[in-house]
Amino acid sequence: MATVDETARRLAGIAPLTVSRDALLSQHTRFGIGGPASILVDAPDAPSFVEALRIARDSGLDYVVIGGGTNLIAADEGFEGVVLKLTARGITIDGAQVTADAGMVLQDLVDRTVNSGLQGLETMTGIPGFTGAAVYGNAGAYGHSISERVAWVEFFDGCGIRRIDNAGCQFQYRESIFKKHKDWIIFSTCLAMTPADSTALRATADKILAVRNAKYPPTMKCAGSIFKNFLLAGLPPGVVSQVPKTSIIEGKVPSAWFLEQVGAKGMREGGIQVADYHANLIYNSGGGTARELRTVIGELKRRVRERFGIEIEEEVQYVGCGE
Repeated sequence: MATVDETARRLAGIAPLTVSRDALLSQHTRFGIGGPASILVDAPDAPSFVEALRIARDSGLDYVVIGGGTNLIAADEGFEGVVLKLTARGITIDGAQVTADAGMVLQDLVDRTVNSGLQGLETMTGIPGFTGAAVYGNAGAYGHSISERVAWVEFFDGCGIRRIDNAGCQFQYRESIFKKHKDWIIFSTCLAMTPADSTALRATADKILAVRNAKYPPTMKCAGSIFKNFLLAGLPPGVVSQVPKTSIIEGKVPSAWFLEQVGAKGMREGGIQVADYHANLIYNSGGGTARELRTVIGELKRRVRERFGIEIEEEVQYVGCGE
């Protein structure tokens, strides 16, 4: 096994890469939580990422790939190994077809398409993170998901670069084939958009952004909604009978409804708090730790399980937390 020093030197020899030692993951996650990574690598393009991944694998050290850090909970102890971050941000617009690199900030992609008079992503305005992560988790809002627009996705499967179409992505609610193959790294995606009036699209996006910012202020250290909503069709009949019809939205039951029933609002553990106005919003109010955050998540899952007999599933991913 190569040492951390040896691996860092090899990585530093790849010109486009930015290599940092003992970089705090708290500076790379929206929660503002996480200890140091032995090595943090920022790859600005696909070729350098592939080379960095090869070196990380050859080293024998643990490694993990992250995106914008929006949905990450990084351990207080940090990560002993190599953290790889792909930040390629290219975009090409050809008529109604848009191809974007995985490292492009999703909001920038939304703005570019809206300003270009292309309909399809305007309801996703305000969702933080990178485009690759949006495809990975089939992000969406207001009844729409990015999967509706994906024509194909290009990714690295560990051996070579491949491309699969929409059907091959196996999209479901907040799911994709990439969650089943965590070693597959999304490089870019092609989106099939619809020409529309840019002024009308901007009005829609601005209205949604105002609502989102009121609920999830941009400066708030959070991951947005922490738990996935439930598909009504997947809930046991005994649970469905308890849910008011007014709480069912587009065939889904918000996790917030279940969390409200178990007293989630206002719950606090150290610097981690559940918002008093939204039961599915957990944030770092200052000085919060990953341990405290995981304690709150675990307690809420326990309460919902005991009250309703169902498992509430978080949307966040873990780094260095033994997951």
